[in-house]
Amino acid sequence: MRRLLIPAVAVLPLLVAGSAVTAAPAASHPAKPAKPAEPVHGPAGSPTSVRASVETPSLFDDEAGGDADADDPAIWVHPTDRAGSLVVATAKNGGLRVYDLAARERQAIPTPPAPGPDDESGRFNNVDLVTGFRLGGRPVDLAVVTDRGRDQLRFYRIDPVTRLLTDVTAADVPYAFSADQAEVNEQRTAYGLGTFTAGDGTAYAVVSRRSTPEVGVFEIVAERDRISYLPVDRLTLPSVFTLPDGGTWSPCADPGDGPQVEGTVVDPATGTVYLAQETVGLWRVPLRAGRFAGAPRVVEHTREYGVPAAFDPEEDDCVVDYSADPGFGGRIAADVEGLTIYRTGRFTGTLVVSSQGDDTFYTYDRRTNRPTGRFAVVDGRVDGAQECDGAAAVSTPLPGYPGGLLVVHDGGNTPVTPGGDGEPRPETNFKFLDAGFLRAVR
Repeated sequence: MRRLLIPAVAVLPLLVAGSAVTAAPAASHPAKPAKPAEPVHGPAGSPTSVRASVETPSLFDDEAGGDADADDPAIWVHPTDRAGSLVVATAKNGGLRVYDLAARERQAIPTPPAPGPDDESGRFNNVDLVTGFRLGGRPVDLAVVTDRGRDQLRFYRIDPVTRLLTDVTAADVPYAFSADQAEVNEQRTAYGLGTFTAGDGTAYAVVSRRSTPEVGVFEIVAERDRISYLPVDRLTLPSVFTLPDGGTWSPCADPGDGPQVEGTVVDPATGTVYLAQETVGLWRVPLRAGRFAGAPRVVEHTREYGVPAAFDPEEDDCVVDYSADPGFGGRIAADVEGLTIYRTGRFTGTLVVSSQGDDTFYTYDRRTNRPTGRFAVVDGRVDGAQECDGAAAVSTPLPGYPGGLLVVHDGGNTPVTPGGDGEPRPETNFKFLDAGFLRAVR
């Protein structure tokens, strides 16, 4: 997650879908009056304003808060009692948090400890679900998590009776990308995540690698009453791009890093994985039999695509020179982050993409990837959402959410909570919205 410095001043043109790339308790805060969304910068015209119904309790990324930092949600729909549905969400060093539909916390699951005194402890980044997985001779539903601290995937069985999660990760799960613990400690580790089940019932996870443009596919396998995974395929997205004017461009990153992917969602019906390469844009890649089956193609670039930028050590961030913008970018303000699909039929629905740089979300037709709209989660009964990392949506009607549920991360929860020194504590949480408005997006 990066907020690029210096706001954009130009409205950039839209790249059409499929354009080829030239390189291979209810509310935890008092209700507040609604106010219009105020994007940092963006295309002409205001986004549609939508408001959350409830929000989860605040998480605090400091010592007193257990270094808990909200990131990515997943929605589990109870198979027989929709009122018993859950939201499972990552809190990085704070582990997993499980919420009911009123956004009340039901369970907190810690990360695994560091294996050695100089090693990284667990840090849960992204979460997704697998339903109907065969474990111990019966089907179970799983929450799958990327542990970026340990470079592993972890698995939690969801009990439909107790509505509690139990760790069923095999003791000897391999590293996802690293060769050894020393490489794990460099933290180029498992990061973004999207799961899917193929037509033959095999479950897979598409996992990105932190600080690199690498993405892997892993088969999820049962080992008696525990779960592990096997590597199946690997893809590296471009880091250098040829621009329409013949020049070349590389996105800015921390020294030694590459343009990473975080947001990941798989559409099994169309055989497509969508990848949010944070500073570059939104990609689509075909999947067949658990493998990448074609070249990545760009759905839309970020606004900053092609714009010169350089890492500033004093700012410890990338500074973008918008005055030299060549005009090759799209609409999404970097970083492009959370991805989710609101499914209304076998092939119909809406792809939702978080535009972190302007605190809005862009929508696309699920089948054609045609751009359809833009919205912002603004203040209402609870505050709005800013700097969104992860999002999840279901169209299944749920109690309190007749149009289905949309859950989004809020990277700057308000009103702020002062710490002992009087300064605001780093505070995040998740907002719950009725997702019915996504049906009207065309």
